[in-house]
Amino acid sequence: MEIKYKLYPYPVLSSYSNDYGNGAFDVAIDIVRDGYDLRIDFLATLTCQSLQDCIKQGVTTIFDHHASFCEIPGSLFQIGESAKKFGIRSCLCYEVSDRDGEEKCLQAIKENADFISECEQRKDPMLAAMFGGHALFTISDKTFDRMVEANNGRTGYHIHVSEGMNDVYDSLQNYGRRPVQRLQDHGILGEKTILGHCIHVNTAEMEIIKETGTMVVNNPESNMGNAIGICPVIQLHKRGILLGMGTDAYTNDMLESIKVALCSQRSQNCLPNVGWCEVTDMLFRNNAKIGEKYFPATLGVLKAGAAADIIVMDYKPFTPFSDENIDGHMIFGMTGRQCQTTIANGKVLMQDRVLVGIDEEAENAHILEAAKKLWGDLNHRTY
Repeated sequence: MEIKYKLYPYPVLSSYSNDYGNGAFDVAIDIVRDGYDLRIDFLATLTCQSLQDCIKQGVTTIFDHHASFCEIPGSLFQIGESAKKFGIRSCLCYEVSDRDGEEKCLQAIKENADFISECEQRKDPMLAAMFGGHALFTISDKTFDRMVEANNGRTGYHIHVSEGMNDVYDSLQNYGRRPVQRLQDHGILGEKTILGHCIHVNTAEMEIIKETGTMVVNNPESNMGNAIGICPVIQLHKRGILLGMGTDAYTNDMLESIKVALCSQRSQNCLPNVGWCEVTDMLFRNNAKIGEKYFPATLGVLKAGAAADIIVMDYKPFTPFSDENIDGHMIFGMTGRQCQTTIANGKVLMQDRVLVGIDEEAENAHILEAAKKLWGDLNHRTY
């Protein structure tokens, strides 16, 4: 069982100021130019593409931190319906932020609150809700207070923390304390809250995370691609913090992520013999523990009464293969694309690389046409 941290990339990079040197932030955004033109109809199409790819790479569970600022109301409900159609266990939230103005911020808060209520009422064992937030440098104290009030203690938070140094600078300059301390002051931390990234947390912040039982998710490829640093995985792991493996939309292949996580930790620490136990724990043990905080089933194990989440890989080993070294075979010998069969909660989603109950050709043709339209709108041309 794999947990995916974030599902939806922005169609293009946003052009608002993201200066990691001085923490400058410009909220002036051109909605179409910056790739925010994600309306509900296109969102449904994009969701289907992402879910297809997840199944193709053996992902059975996702934790999605979504943003589509052009049309916020109903977006989480649409993603939830698509996830149900494809049979993937999903925990969803919307990315609250002040960067698009108060109206959009209030809509995002309401979308989170409404979807939490929906999940409480439906009690679907395959669908759950968190309360989402963008990076702290785009969230004011007033907005945090509104988020906490709307949540009313019903669920945990899913938020970007200290991904770049601008997040740290902004908190220190404008609020007089570091990001994790600011979250603690607002009551955001806790055993059901996920902090994404945590690259630039210091030792005092690590202790707060540990004491509050808050979870952290590392997204190695995203962090390296954005050139913003490497998460202090070794230090977080030593403190006993529940640390999971994510992707931040960079890939749907969790085996790709674990490869990068291992190499990045060894490079960062200048030691070729560290990181193995940490990254394998993150993916193969801790992700299941995180999932169990939001879903009723026992995850990540094969035993009576547990969720029947199973994948079958097309892999022929050329060295001895057993439970003693399977992690090495998975890291050095396998990729997500070798997944042949995916089963989630006892339901076969893919068999012999063919999705079950889904017309892939029709879905893919629809996705391509929708993508052409979006790219045309963004780039003022016809594809």
